[in-house]
Amino acid sequence: MTEEDLDRANVLITSDDAEFSRAVTGRWQAETLVPAFTLVGTDLCESMDPDSFTLAIAGEWPGKDMLPTNQALSRWEKPIVLVASGARTCQEVSRAFPRVTVVRQFDGWVDAVVTIAQEVLKRCCALERAEHAEQVLAELEGEATLGRYMLEMRDPLNNALTSLLGNSELLLLEPVRLTTQALEQVDTIRNMAMRVHEVLARFSSLEKELELTGRHAQNQRTAKTRAVASGL
Repeated sequence: MTEEDLDRANVLITSDDAEFSRAVTGRWQAETLVPAFTLVGTDLCESMDPDSFTLAIAGEWPGKDMLPTNQALSRWEKPIVLVASGARTCQEVSRAFPRVTVVRQFDGWVDAVVTIAQEVLKRCCALERAEHAEQVLAELEGEATLGRYMLEMRDPLNNALTSLLGNSELLLLEPVRLTTQALEQVDTIRNMAMRVHEVLARFSSLEKELELTGRHAQNQRTAKTRAVASGL
């Protein structure tokens, strides 16, 4: 996990025990990379927007009368680390909320919570990067499809442009047959056709550049593979 990942991460700590929040944040401050923290009581956790935090750490599991926290845990679709003191409570929480990671409150529980929370954040950041990469890949595939279509249509477009340029040149060679306004319009058609021709020529140039770049990259990969193989 990088500093950039932590800049986007926010850890929500919800507990009515101030010492619990101090213990978790204090222990995490000893690490090299520290995320931002949001501390709230159990009476406010239900109103928290899940999009405002990356991970939630909940204190001692409240009793059934603490309905707001129960409802929040069931509503949040974010990873949750819950600290509970009793084995029965841990089992009940695991059955009711399979998404929740339950940590038994024993000696050294703070270290365990921070370690687990760090791993969860790493996974969240990795998933976020993967989703972003998939989005970028989809955009690139769309652009590649458009590019291939333009290359495939290059010859038909060139044929159409040849016809436009040829006919406009013929009309301009006989100016007496056209009015001044018509001559200007034909001249505009010819000039615009020339500009489109230049764009298509640039497509051809780009295609050749991409082919050369692809060959160079393939040669580099082949050289690296041979170097690795020779070193075995």
